[in-house]
Amino acid sequence: MDALSRAIDAVAEKQPGMEIRLDEPMRNHTSFKIGGPVRAMFFPGDAASLAELCEILGEHGIIPVFMGNGSNILACDKQLKIAVVNMLKLNSVELTGTEYQEITAGAGALLSRIADFACERGLTGLEFAHGIPGSFGGAVVMNAGAYDREMKNVVLSTTAFNTKTGKYTVTGAQHDFSYRHSRFSNTDDVVLSSVVRLQNGDRETIKQKMDELTVRRHKSQPLDIPSAGSTFKRPKEGYTAALIEQAGLKGFTVGGAAVSEKHAGFIVNHGGASFRDVMDVIEHVRKVVFKEFSVELELEVKIIS
Repeated sequence: MDALSRAIDAVAEKQPGMEIRLDEPMRNHTSFKIGGPVRAMFFPGDAASLAELCEILGEHGIIPVFMGNGSNILACDKQLKIAVVNMLKLNSVELTGTEYQEITAGAGALLSRIADFACERGLTGLEFAHGIPGSFGGAVVMNAGAYDREMKNVVLSTTAFNTKTGKYTVTGAQHDFSYRHSRFSNTDDVVLSSVVRLQNGDRETIKQKMDELTVRRHKSQPLDIPSAGSTFKRPKEGYTAALIEQAGLKGFTVGGAAVSEKHAGFIVNHGGASFRDVMDVIEHVRKVVFKEFSVELELEVKIIS
């Protein structure tokens, strides 16, 4: 019996209420609709069970992959001998703060739900996040943003968990936010919850703004086709979609994967695309754009292989 099998047994014994799915297909949990089975996917129901789960896995030398809505993940088709912790059950959303202008939400809460929650209470500042398909924790980790706004503009504090030092909270500049980056990026720490600070506003005006941004997204992005959103980060020189389009790569196809005709910054799954199909498109786009413009495109999508 290997370490992961022992860890799975230990979790089942110590946390009998924990939902554990064995050989769970990643394609069922990613917006790309691509990905083979993982050895085990755990679904903790609250922060305490998550902390205990991490401790048990750590005792067996297992470093899990944490995921929310899977909107920024490209997973390999083959069986993945890994443990995945799915955060979607940590989805509480509540109004907090002395002036009730703050919202505290769990890492698994969807951004769209938090934005709707804010709108219903006449709080403005999260309209930009309404159309982002990810979960709150992932958005904080990567400082997600759209339409010239980012999480750094609204996040007040974050509570996270480290397997060695336990739970901790950071505030303000301690988040180390920058473009598609935070202090949690490229670490094994997991975000449990965050607090956003908003401003009072008019509910109808907020709703109208969210509706306007939704229309803009649908006009400019291939939201009806599986993808992981923007495949590449914005380079220092120019804009990714423009560079790809100028390189003549709109519509470039390998198998079921293609550069979107609607938005060149998206690689889409037209049906039956494999992990390799998408990677071949990614590699070709990076190669051609570098050859044409001497610009190295950096991935925004997280690869699990």
